[in-house]
Amino acid sequence: MPLRPSSFANFQRPLYLWNLMIRDSTNDGFFTETLKIYSYMQHSDVHGNSFTYPVLLKACANLASIPHGKMLHGHVLKLGFQGDTFVQTALIDMYSKCLFVASARQVFDEMTHRSIVSWNAMVSAYSRGSWMDQALSLLKEMLVLGFEPTSSTFVSILSGYSNLDSFNFLLQGMSIHCCLIKLGPACFEVSLSNSLMGMYARFSQMNEARKVFDLMDEKSIISWTTIMGGYVKVGDAAEVFDLFNQMQHQSIGIDFIVLLNLISGCIQVGELLLASSVHSLVLKCGCDGEDSIENLLITMYAKCGNLISARRIFDLITGKSILSWTSMIAGYAHSGHPVEALDLFRRLVRTDIQPDGATLATVLSACADLGSLSLGQEIEEYVFLNGLELDQQVQTSLIHMYSKCGSIKKAREVFERVTDKDLTIWTSMINSYAIHGMGNEAISLFHKMTIAEGIMPDAIVYTSLLLACSHSGLVEDGVKYFKSMQKDFGIAPTIEHYTCLVDLLGRAGKLDLALDTIQGMPPKAQVQAWSVLLSACRIHGNVELGELAAVKLLDLSPGSSGSYVLMANLYTSLGKWKEAHIMRNFIDGKGLVKECGWSQVEVNGKFHTFAAGNQSHVGLVNIYKTLEDLNFTLQEGSYTTETVAVNN
Repeated sequence: MPLRPSSFANFQRPLYLWNLMIRDSTNDGFFTETLKIYSYMQHSDVHGNSFTYPVLLKACANLASIPHGKMLHGHVLKLGFQGDTFVQTALIDMYSKCLFVASARQVFDEMTHRSIVSWNAMVSAYSRGSWMDQALSLLKEMLVLGFEPTSSTFVSILSGYSNLDSFNFLLQGMSIHCCLIKLGPACFEVSLSNSLMGMYARFSQMNEARKVFDLMDEKSIISWTTIMGGYVKVGDAAEVFDLFNQMQHQSIGIDFIVLLNLISGCIQVGELLLASSVHSLVLKCGCDGEDSIENLLITMYAKCGNLISARRIFDLITGKSILSWTSMIAGYAHSGHPVEALDLFRRLVRTDIQPDGATLATVLSACADLGSLSLGQEIEEYVFLNGLELDQQVQTSLIHMYSKCGSIKKAREVFERVTDKDLTIWTSMINSYAIHGMGNEAISLFHKMTIAEGIMPDAIVYTSLLLACSHSGLVEDGVKYFKSMQKDFGIAPTIEHYTCLVDLLGRAGKLDLALDTIQGMPPKAQVQAWSVLLSACRIHGNVELGELAAVKLLDLSPGSSGSYVLMANLYTSLGKWKEAHIMRNFIDGKGLVKECGWSQVEVNGKFHTFAAGNQSHVGLVNIYKTLEDLNFTLQEGSYTTETVAVNN
């Protein structure tokens, strides 16, 4: 309980009692109260000693209160504690946690005697601000002067890489690992191994992270959550659940972070049965009322295609946070229901809750899916009115929205406005060029990102780059980058990468190479690739290979009608009407359902949806009349190769 001012009034205490109250208040987390106690102590004409000020400085550090910290620094100098190593080290720690690194270094440089804790405090100051070159320079200086780094020294340095993504910083982190190996296994405490794993996971180097994990004799719950979180980051949900099974067999307790990782794994997998099992586990552990858990559960069910359960969880939340609203809006937007997403956003802006960058980024994604430039521009106006134009999530989504709505020029303008571009900004612009078939521009931007800016690419940006090569027919470049991502950056190809490569080769007519690529893929990646190859066979009229692809598709995915439709289209394109008819009859004979084709257009702010075979649109007569007029005009102009079909 915090102490009341009345308990100090007109009552004299010796210094050791003041120190006890200051210590207890700080240990209990009442940092403001700690400073009040010190104020009363001063008014009682009692001065602090070398035990008083480190605790007070700790309270300032936790409050990030630089005015109080500087005041205490003045008192330290006035009372002659500038030679006390313990007090000076506490000053370094206070300044670093208040992000005054230059002041921390000044105190450090003025110290006549430095302990290993002092060195660690200064290393931590640099690492906290991600000034890694200075931190490593200080480490070298320590070693030259004969100070032996401790586990805490390396934990501080490795934690500094948590907000960095440049490839050069990965090399620095690996050099720290080498240094640790040279120092021997004695320095590998659990906390240090966890930090080392965290560093590798940050750079998506999960093979290296797993080696560290497997070599650990003793593992804490943080060890398990760190390695699981790393696999979540790279999208390897199978490993997440495999690790969870190992935890269960070893009777290791489940904490909040484990549940977050499991739900995130379900989001990646998208299997409803698995999601329901994890939800049951959440309920069993009593964590279903946690805000972040509820929000992830909404996302999980939406990803599994169960928007009803997602909405039920959303509606049951009594005090909805902006995260809750954003999760549900994103659920609609990412499940192909942009209209519902925008309706929910309109309901949100009528409440007292202020949308944040993540919310607006999601709404812009819905505008992109609708292809509504006018709505997207309205949201951009809202962004500027609410001062969110510098939010990088919003900037990334604006680039995506403008490119999807056909305005690559506006997308580039938004990109150029961003002053401090991170990987997602670069990826969004590269993907925009890919969408518009501007492969050379995408490659040029990728080179600028990796070489000029030194930003380390990830699997997602390589997907965009390969897509750009595919849409622009840049076969040699595409193959080169597919190999480069593995050789130069250790990125294992995903299903998306393989599919892009097959699409690239198929579009260029290199069907035999595409076939060789598929046959060299992991089996789980082949379904999408065979489908892409079958489409390429239709374009290039290769019936023999198309039939092979169809057979493989039917073996791997027998319940999909898409394989029959693709094969029917191939036969139709070659004038083989009988074979095409047989393929379409297979769909009905096997009780398969073909998803009906549809399109959508915005006219004067209103969206019109058209589905194949649907005769219910109010303007259908006028639409058909216009199509007939277009056909007549084309025929009059001798464009008789293929007329517009008005019956479909």
